[in-house]
Amino acid sequence: MSNVVVPAIINVDVPGPVINRHLYGHFAEHLGRCIYGGFYVGEDSDLPNEGGIRLDVVEALRALNIPNLRWPGGCFADEYHWMDGIGPKEERPSMVNTHWGNVEENNHFGTHEFMALCELLGAEPYISGNVGSGTVKEMSDWVEYLTREGDSPMVRLRKRNGREEPWRIRFWGLGNEAWGCGGHMSAQQYAAEARRFGTYSRDHGDNKLYRVAAGANSGDYAWTETLMKQLGELGCAYRPAAFMQALSFHYYTIPGTWQDKGDATVFGTDDYYRTMVKAAYVDELITGHSNVMDCYDPGKNVGLVLDEWGTWWNVEPGTNPGFLYQQNTLRDALVAAVHFDIFHRHADRLVMANIAQTVNVLQAMILTDPDSGALVLTPTYHVFEMNKGHQDAASLRVDLPAAVPTREVGESTLATVSVSASRKDGRLLVSLSNLDAAEAADVELDLRGGTVTGVRSRILTAGKPHDHNTPETPAAVAPRAHEQVTATTTGGLRVHLPAHSFVTVEADLA
Repeated sequence: MSNVVVPAIINVDVPGPVINRHLYGHFAEHLGRCIYGGFYVGEDSDLPNEGGIRLDVVEALRALNIPNLRWPGGCFADEYHWMDGIGPKEERPSMVNTHWGNVEENNHFGTHEFMALCELLGAEPYISGNVGSGTVKEMSDWVEYLTREGDSPMVRLRKRNGREEPWRIRFWGLGNEAWGCGGHMSAQQYAAEARRFGTYSRDHGDNKLYRVAAGANSGDYAWTETLMKQLGELGCAYRPAAFMQALSFHYYTIPGTWQDKGDATVFGTDDYYRTMVKAAYVDELITGHSNVMDCYDPGKNVGLVLDEWGTWWNVEPGTNPGFLYQQNTLRDALVAAVHFDIFHRHADRLVMANIAQTVNVLQAMILTDPDSGALVLTPTYHVFEMNKGHQDAASLRVDLPAAVPTREVGESTLATVSVSASRKDGRLLVSLSNLDAAEAADVELDLRGGTVTGVRSRILTAGKPHDHNTPETPAAVAPRAHEQVTATTTGGLRVHLPAHSFVTVEADLA
């Protein structure tokens, strides 16, 4: 056992804000093999499928309780014209995906296929509309096509394409990265566009849209402030305008540079710790954007959405640079674990987050082999699965009264132990990470206000942070039962955390 003992106090009878299940959201863009060869293999595939949707991918993702899926982008959203993706597949026009590999897109996976995928997953759709190259009418028509009952031009078109009843759509994105690939706009320019597009993205019948304005790049707090000013109604009390319910921002964990982001599987200890510092930085970013929003909206009526996050490495050798295919190691899993601890602490303002991306792109849940068709669950997948009990649970404050072990990383100080907790339906779930690459630690949980009657624990770790899963070794990094959890004399729990490990402890409470 380690000599490092970290005390942690959790008042299990003092619930905090509910952890919105949508913090565990996902993202699927027409990029590389995320859609084609990932989610969608076509109806003629030898792989089991329903309407072309790959069923083993669906089965694996259903085990995560995916709450929402963002589509069709990303940068692709602002060059995607939805009318090209409906009707008989053989009649759909093709296009060039100029952002991602400059490849031809045949539009065989469109609105109906995406909605069928969401139904199979049991996930809510989160659709990003085209503000960059689209029109207000185009977006307005898409909402009508999807959600309107009765009779109208778009309703009749939907019915001709085989769908009688409207779908339920809540989450609606007003463009993507308007500061960059979505139009290279200023915040003021985008705010004006968001007013128009948001106004004409109508609520039809009892379908109420939750419109998400395209927010800042990383720490651009001025962008957030401009949107809060321009897209709200100032007066005696701030009220969000009817055309905006939330705003987003994007942040990727990149320890290198945009030109050389680093290798996904070949890295040194210094690279590992720089990655963890970059991951932990999301706490400062969420705090910064929340502080700006609090100045205008102290009642927290406007949600904050981090709808693109995750690690971004150099692509795997021999793959198309525009396809963003990368391996996924235990290091990536620990990045995800740190993010979730931070998300849980900001549950009062942060309402949604979407990892980029679900299959075969960036920090994916699943990798599929294009030759054999093999499906591999990544270490990051297992963090999502082990943590799913936090969804819609009441967050619990974790107090660390003594000094947490740290590492000096350049000019930054990295806390190497991270803990978050929640309570739901009489059960406590505690997530614990040890980010130290070489040293173990123990966390002593002082559980106040409740009595533990049963404990189950699992651990995700491996011999090295570089370890990852492949078709040949699909369980090199996989969860297993963790036996090193013991009761303390005060009714708490002592949890042993090996180096570079992620542990969950679930306890029944009386």
